[in-house]
Amino acid sequence: MLSVNPERFLSDLNTLRSFGAAGVGKGVVRPAYSDADIAAREWLAGRMREAGLDVHVDPVGSVFGLAEGTSLLMGSHSDSQPESGWLDGALGVIAALEVARASAEAGGPPVSVVSFEDEEGRFGVTTGSAVWSGTLSLDKADGLTDRDGVTFAEARARMPGRSEDFVDPARFSGFLEMHIEQGPVLDREGEAIGVVDAIVGIRDMKITMVGEQNHAGTTPMQGRRDAFQALSRFNSMLDERFANVVTPHTVWTIGHVALHPNASSIVPGKVTFSMQWRDGDADRLGRMETIIRETAEEVAQTRGFELSYGPMLGLDPVDMDKRLRGALDHAAEAEVPGRWRTMPSGALHDATNVSRLMPVAMLFVPSIGGISHAFGEDTAEADLVTGLKVLAGAVGQLG
Repeated sequence: MLSVNPERFLSDLNTLRSFGAAGVGKGVVRPAYSDADIAAREWLAGRMREAGLDVHVDPVGSVFGLAEGTSLLMGSHSDSQPESGWLDGALGVIAALEVARASAEAGGPPVSVVSFEDEEGRFGVTTGSAVWSGTLSLDKADGLTDRDGVTFAEARARMPGRSEDFVDPARFSGFLEMHIEQGPVLDREGEAIGVVDAIVGIRDMKITMVGEQNHAGTTPMQGRRDAFQALSRFNSMLDERFANVVTPHTVWTIGHVALHPNASSIVPGKVTFSMQWRDGDADRLGRMETIIRETAEEVAQTRGFELSYGPMLGLDPVDMDKRLRGALDHAAEAEVPGRWRTMPSGALHDATNVSRLMPVAMLFVPSIGGISHAFGEDTAEADLVTGLKVLAGAVGQLG
């Protein structure tokens, strides 16, 4: 049994929160490659060195703390959404660091730590781990742009200390990722731990429709080629056409819209919007894509719009490794008997990409009120420590 230090763990977690602290409560603004993100990664590298780990910053800025020889890899990411809480990703990194220290102090199995870069998708979908796993080529990633037109190549060039080489995944026996649930189930049911059985798949692309920009006061409603009206029509049709395809667990989101020229007295002539959908069945994801494209093409043809698509990004659903899951199951039952459950992850995580390289498993702790990707995101300290102890218990068994 590994003996972790909860005070040291919570202290590091709160220190990491100070990089990009913003908003109310424990809010954080630490997007990938921002000044706050870079400073946080430099601090993290220092803590890894103090723990006796060999620091390696890969070409995209993912920070590894490497133990000698073959080791278990653990971690998550430390970048954030444009408005986020203090635990999303950060919890998994700091928990991994504490377990690595505890295992080294106890003469336990070697544990390496990673904070992947751009998990939150400033440029793509879990970009850092996608490139490391071979899901996305570095050349293709370098051509991706954020909403301000900055390329991934330009952004990653800001990260100091980058190596020209990626870490060889063959040095790791598996990957464990601890995370907040980012949903309401554990908190609502009064349970302390969720052991993940599978992670949903995701598809994400941008769609552009170009109509005709014109005067808002003199252009008759009949015959307008209004880009916003095209988007509105597309969204309404999509809901209807998904009805017999999706399940209660399927989700889809138009989360970002860029309307041009975005002025109150001008009929908008162009709209570019994000289209993202998630489900646990890869075939259903494909059927949804067909419906999305057919619906967009019908709207464009009917209303005289030019239609174009950005690159399709995404990952297929992934089952967790039975051996690693089993270790988490036993550790959860030992720590909180009867107060844990097996559950799927509706959110995407770096573990999906890493599963291409090695066995993976994940552990959830409750999110108060189910809130995440918001300044109000939080988890009780007691639940954070319980998750840490379950993680350490699993590592002790695996060793």
